[in-house]
Amino acid sequence: MVLLLILLSLFTSLFLPTRFAAPLYTLSLNQTLADATNGTLVSAGESFELGFFSPLNSENRYVGIWFKQVSLQTPIWVANKDDPITDSSGVLTITPTGNVIITSDQTNPIWSSNTTILSGSASPVLKLLDTGNLVVVDSNTGNYSWQSFDHPCDTLVPGMKLGWDLSKNQEWYLTSWNSLPDPSTGDYTYKVDPQGLPQLVLRQGSKISYRSGPWDGVRFGGGPPLKQNTTVINPIFVYNTLSVYYTFLNNDGNIISRFVVNQSGLLEHLTWNQGSGEWVPVITLRADLCDTYDTCGPYGICNTNDSPTCHCMDGFVPKFPVEWNRLDRTGGCVAKTELNCSVAAGFRRFSRLKLPDTSHFLVNRTEISRVDCEEACLKDCSCMGFARTDIRGCVVWSGELLDMREYNEGGQDLYVRVAASELGSNKAKRRALIASVTVISGVLALGLISWCVIRKRRQITAQKKGQRLEVASQRVQENIQSAVEEDLELPLFDLATISTATNNFSYENKIGEGGFGPVYKGQLSTGQEVAVKRLAKTSGQGLKEFKNEVIFISKLQHRNLVRLLGCCIHGEERMLIYEYMPKISLELHIFNQTRGTSLDWQKRFDIIVGIARGLLYLHRDSRLRIIHRDLKASNILLDKDMNPKISDFGLARMFGDDQSEENTNRVLGTYGYMSPEYAIDGLFSVKSDVFSFGVLVLEIVSGKKNRGFYHPDHDHNLLGHAWKLWNEGKPLNLADAMMEGPIPTPEVLRCIQMALLCVQDRPEDRPTMSVVLLMLDSENAILPPPKQPGFYTERFTPETDSSSTGIYPLASNEVTMSAVHGR
Repeated sequence: MVLLLILLSLFTSLFLPTRFAAPLYTLSLNQTLADATNGTLVSAGESFELGFFSPLNSENRYVGIWFKQVSLQTPIWVANKDDPITDSSGVLTITPTGNVIITSDQTNPIWSSNTTILSGSASPVLKLLDTGNLVVVDSNTGNYSWQSFDHPCDTLVPGMKLGWDLSKNQEWYLTSWNSLPDPSTGDYTYKVDPQGLPQLVLRQGSKISYRSGPWDGVRFGGGPPLKQNTTVINPIFVYNTLSVYYTFLNNDGNIISRFVVNQSGLLEHLTWNQGSGEWVPVITLRADLCDTYDTCGPYGICNTNDSPTCHCMDGFVPKFPVEWNRLDRTGGCVAKTELNCSVAAGFRRFSRLKLPDTSHFLVNRTEISRVDCEEACLKDCSCMGFARTDIRGCVVWSGELLDMREYNEGGQDLYVRVAASELGSNKAKRRALIASVTVISGVLALGLISWCVIRKRRQITAQKKGQRLEVASQRVQENIQSAVEEDLELPLFDLATISTATNNFSYENKIGEGGFGPVYKGQLSTGQEVAVKRLAKTSGQGLKEFKNEVIFISKLQHRNLVRLLGCCIHGEERMLIYEYMPKISLELHIFNQTRGTSLDWQKRFDIIVGIARGLLYLHRDSRLRIIHRDLKASNILLDKDMNPKISDFGLARMFGDDQSEENTNRVLGTYGYMSPEYAIDGLFSVKSDVFSFGVLVLEIVSGKKNRGFYHPDHDHNLLGHAWKLWNEGKPLNLADAMMEGPIPTPEVLRCIQMALLCVQDRPEDRPTMSVVLLMLDSENAILPPPKQPGFYTERFTPETDSSSTGIYPLASNEVTMSAVHGR
C-alpha cells in the first residue's frame, strides 16, 4: 500500500503542473504560478519580482512586475490591467507554443501574450530578467519570442525604450493608469513623435497636453542645463533610419529609478530613497504653466518670469485684443504687416527658445550653413521660420508657429519671417540702444571700483548674518512648539504614541500622499481612529504652512470643517493628527464612479449645501474670518454618513473685519479652481473662494473634472462646456449620466445657475456665500442670469507637483501650483 502511494505521488509530479509557493527563477511547461499559494517569479539577481497583487484601495487581482528591493510595492508592468480578477483563483502558465496565459477558475484565458513559437522542437521558458523584462525564451536557442518591454504600461525603467522600431513598424509608448486603484488604460499617452525633429508628446485622448520640444543631443526641448541632483541618470536618444527611441541608464548601479506618467498626466523621473522609504522626484516635466501645450496661441511666447506670462513675438500683435486683455491668449498673435509673396521679408532672431511644433526638414544635411538655410526658406512663401540644428541641419516651419516658450538659459535660436519694414525700424532702435549702452558702461566702471572697496566689508557682514540665521531657524521651531503648548492648548502627542498607532508608519497604514507628505491611518490606545499627516523632509511646504494649519484649524469649530485632534513635534518630525474620515475624499466618489456606486442627487445636493455652510462659517461667522485659497474636491473629506468637511488650511489666510482683498506675489493653489484675479494678479478675497466653490459645484453636478475636461465638439474646459450648454438652453445636459434615480429638474437647474454665478469673471459680479446659501435653501429664489465665466477655455491642464493637497490626497488628480509670482 505504501509503495502504491509513492508511485502515485511520483506519477502526479511527472504529469501534472506544479503550483509553487516559493519564488521561482524560471517558469517551465509543467509549472504554474497560483495566486492562492502566493507564488512569484524572481529575477536571478533578485532585482524584480512577478506575481499577483492588488493596487492600493482595491480588491481586484492583477499579475504585475515590481521592484523586489523596494519596500513600497511599486508595479512597473501589469499584464491583465484591463481584465482584473475578482478573487484569488488566478493562475499563470506557459503553453508548449510559448503563449503566456492567465486563467481564473479554469475558464478561458482572461489574458494572453499571443506568443507563438513556430519551431516544433522549441522548449519555451518564462523568465524574469534583472532589467525587469519578462521574456519567453527558447531554452534550446536562447532566442526571445516575446518580451514585456515591447508592451510598456505607465512606467519606464533603465533599458526600456520609448519610440519606434521603424524596420518593424513597432511603437513603444507609455499609457497612464485610470486611477491609483485601477491600472486599466487611462486617459494619457506619452509617445515619441518621429515627424520632423523627434520629440516626446503627452496626449489626453487625441488632444496634446504637453510636448517636450526636440532632442538637441543632450536633452529634449533645449531647456536649461540639468541640475546636479538630476545627473543620476544617463539619457540616451537613438535616431537613425532604423530606430527613433529614447531610453536611459542609471549612472550608479546602486540607484533604483523609474520614469512614470501618472493618472493625472504628471511626468516624473523618481529615485528610491531607502532611508526615508519614499520615491523622490529628481526630474518633473510639465513643471509650470508654460509647459501647457500652446498656452499662448500662434506666435505667442510664454515666459514664467513675465507677468502676464504670454507676450507676442516682436513684429506681431494680439489677434483678438479684447480677449487677449481678458487673459484669453488662445487666439495668439498675428504679424503687424501681413506677409505674402509680394511683400519683402527678412528674418528676426529669437534666442533661448523651445522650438515650435510641427517642424519638417528642408535640407537634411548637418553641414548646411545658416545663410543657406535662410535663402532656402525665403524662396518658399509658406516658410514662416527656420532653425539650424546639429542633428538634422536646416529645419523649417510652415504655417503658424505654435507652443513656444522662452528660457532664462539654454534654448535654441529661431529665425522668424517678418516684413522687411519691421526689420528697418528695429535697426534704428538697436543703434539707439548701442549709444545708451556706451554711456552706461562708463557708469558701471565707476561702480566696479566702489564695489571692490566694500567687498571686504560684505564678507565680514555675511559671516555674522549666517550665524544669526542659524539662531533664527531654531527660534522658528521653538515658536511652533510654544504656539501649540501655550497659545492654542492643543494636545501634543509623543512620537512613540503615533508610531504605535500607525504600526510604525507602515505602508499598509498609508492612505494618502501629497505636497505636505504621506498620510497614515492610525488607531490610538483608546480605540479612536485618526489620520496622521506627516511632513516629509522633501516637502514643498514647511514650518509656515504647518503652523498656519495648526493655528487655524485648532480655533475653528464647525460641523463642516475637519477636526484637528492634536499634533506631534519631535526633533525634525512634524505631524498633524485629525479625526479619521472613513469615506476619504469627495473626488473618489464623483470622479471614479460606476453604475451602482454613483451618488444620487440628494446626496450630491447635501454635500453642496454642507460645503457652502462650512465656507460661510470661514468667511463670516468664525472668529478669525478665513480665506481658504485651496478649495477643491480632494480637500473635501466625507465622514461615515457622507457629510462633507473642508480640510487642509495650509494656504489659508486671515482677514481683518475691514479688509476686502489682499495681494500676494506668491500664488499658491490649484489650477482649475483658482479665480482669474488670483492666478494672474495675486489678488485674493472671499470671492476667490466663491469661484472655487462654483467650480466644485459644477464638478459635483457633472461628475467631471474642470481641468482636463474633454469634449469632441469643442476645446472648452468644464466651465466653458457648462456656459455653452447654458447659452444653448440645454443646461440639464451637464448632469452626470451615471446618476441614478429621479433627478429634480428645478433643483439641478438652480445649482447649475448658482455655480455659473460663482465662476463669473469679475469678482464683484459673484455672490457672497450668504447669498449662495439663500439660493440653495429657497425653492422660489429668483437668480440673475450669469455672465461669462473666467478661465472658461482650456488654458490650464495638469502639470506640476502640489504645494497643498488634502489630508487624503493620494487619489488626487489635481495638480497644485507652487510659488508662481503674480503682479
